[in-house]
Amino acid sequence: MPTYDYECTVCKHTFEAFHSITADALETCPVCGKKLKRLIGGGMGIIFKGSGFYTTDYKKTSAVTGGNGTSPKKVSREPAKPEEKKPVPVSDKKTKSKV
Repeated sequence: MPTYDYECTVCKHTFEAFHSITADALETCPVCGKKLKRLIGGGMGIIFKGSGFYTTDYKKTSAVTGGNGTSPKKVSREPAKPEEKKPVPVSDKKTKSKV
């Protein structure tokens, strides 16, 4: 259920009310008993909490602290380079197998 902000048109008392969307808006001020108006809010901003998303998705390459406040780490956006394969040495001698 959403929280609505109300303000009295006479005494300017403001408060929040928690009720369903389908419920009727409140009409009388709890302080003076006069008429209320429902305020339009900007809504809440998104708050990201936790570790992992910030350093991998939003932060540019620079020193950042770990998600738990540990020492700074270097974050790189370059793709990992594949490991180079070393050539397998081939023997020039042919061995004879004894069967």
